[in-house]
This record gives sequence, structure tokens and C-alpha cells, in this order.
Amino acid sequence: MTTPSPLPRMHMVTLGVADLPRAKAFYRDVFGTDPIGPEGVAFFCLPGVWLGLYPREHLAADIGPEVPTARAPFSGVTIACNAESRAEVDARMAHAEAAGARVVKAPQDTFWGGYSGYFEDLDGYHWELAWGPMFQFDDAGNMGLKP
Repeated sequence: MTTPSPLPRMHMVTLGVADLPRAKAFYRDVFGTDPIGPEGVAFFCLPGVWLGLYPREHLAADIGPEVPTARAPFSGVTIACNAESRAEVDARMAHAEAAGARVVKAPQDTFWGGYSGYFEDLDGYHWELAWGPMFQFDDAGNMGLKP
């Protein structure tokens, strides 16, 4: 029996989407890169983690018959992308909005000393774009805390 590594690594976040071609086009515009994968699914290879898109009803069926396919207005989950500056947060928010995202909270100073805002994608998933003075990035784009 193999012992798992002490810290698991997140490899993929999969979103159940209502219209796969529409979602693929949206994220292609947001990320500026084409998805990969076989027919019926899309993968965006982002630094450190992949974003998967799969039809919502197929994803629910894969999990089990008791999983509802309808989404609640707010699932209690957000996906975050951190930036190296306030200006980068603003630029990424404007880019997402131009691609069709709905800005639900414009970037602003936060109670924790950072700067962040939220947009909603075509399927109602909430993305946070944030900058924080406590974060730093290495050459590969991995985020860490400043010493």
C-alpha cells in the first residue's frame, strides 16, 4: 500500500455548466487560451490547476442519482484568482466583464487590507479577483505568504 503525500495537491476544479459550447467560448475569452479535451468536456490548463467544464446534468449523474441538477442562487463556494497588484485586479475584472461576466462587486479595499471584487460567470459561479499585501508570487506564479 502506498502512503499518500502529507499534503494533497488540487489538480482540477470542474464546473457543471448548462451550455458547454457557450461556457467554452466564455472561458476561452476570459483566459485567452483554447480548451483541450475530448468531445463533451473542456479543460483549461491553468498554472497549478486545471479548470474542467462538463454538462451539469452529466456531472450530477456521475456523482449519483440523489444529486439535484438545479443550482442554488449561491452555492457557498467561490473560486479565487490572486493578482500581484490592484491594477492587475482591475484589468482582469474589466477583461472578464468584456467576455460576458457580470460584475457583482466592483474591486474595492477590503477589511483584511487587500483589494478584491467578484464576478459571476454564465452559470452563476462566483469568482473573486484579489490582491493582498501579505501575498507574494514566485517565478512560476505560485502564491505564498511574505515572511
